[in-house]
Amino acid sequence: MILLAEVSHAEEIHGTMMAAFEEYRSSNTPSSALEETPNTIRTALKNGEEKAFLFWKEKKVVGAVRFREQEELLYFFRLSVRPEERGRGIARQLLAALEVYAASRKLFKLQCQVRVSVTKNIALYTQNGFCLTDRKTVSKLNGTRVETAFMTKELNG
Repeated sequence: MILLAEVSHAEEIHGTMMAAFEEYRSSNTPSSALEETPNTIRTALKNGEEKAFLFWKEKKVVGAVRFREQEELLYFFRLSVRPEERGRGIARQLLAALEVYAASRKLFKLQCQVRVSVTKNIALYTQNGFCLTDRKTVSKLNGTRVETAFMTKELNG
């Protein structure tokens, strides 16, 4: 079951995100997702800066995606599925929920930014109708640079 998160769900969002992003901890440029805290998520939800969908299975959050409305699109980030739940269509269902939400808000594009080096994520988005629309090099605080791609999906209006 997919539900819109409440501020009180910050711990569940954080726990799911940490489990999902743990595999990147040992990379040369670990994901900044690993530096977030329940409090940073709680504050963003409380201030209305972002929203999140939660995928519940047997009273436990096993998937989450955070998002924000921008001028003409819905930008999402930190799409997270617990490793033991992957391969069951949870990410695809969360993407579908984003599409429905975007349409209800008269937003006709979904967009995210992914690391070019994480080809499985680019493949996931491509299989779900997204196209690579731009590239950007992100400079991390430690001086390393990460090549990223913007993936965009046009929605029928």
